[in-house]
Amino acid sequence: HVQLVESGGGSVQAGGSLGLSCAVSGYLVSRLCMGWFRQVPGKEREAVAVISWSGGTAYERSAEGRFTISKDNAKNTLLLQMNSLKPEDTAVYYCATDVVPGTWCSIHKDFPNWGQGTQVTVS
Repeated sequence: HVQLVESGGGSVQAGGSLGLSCAVSGYLVSRLCMGWFRQVPGKEREAVAVISWSGGTAYERSAEGRFTISKDNAKNTLLLQMNSLKPEDTAVYYCATDVVPGTWCSIHKDFPNWGQGTQVTVS
């Protein structure tokens, strides 16, 4: 059974930076396809970035060049570094994971496991 716990959200001014973390228990992040998503009330949840078991990454267009997804294998944690934040980045951010090692990994993947979310507010 996998558990995902996000942290690091908060409020920041436009142009600032935030780092999100997703602590994973039950599975090794090094073997998994994982992703960050976000949702604004009244809108569908959208993908932000994904990282494969081999370290390959893909980003949603507005996140590319500003956000960096990575894994800290020693801490078994998924990370998202967000720079040059804009008000339109305001959302609840969720981490997600597959639990089958080595599977296909894409920003369009339907992930089966989700964290509880962390709020990011950019003003």
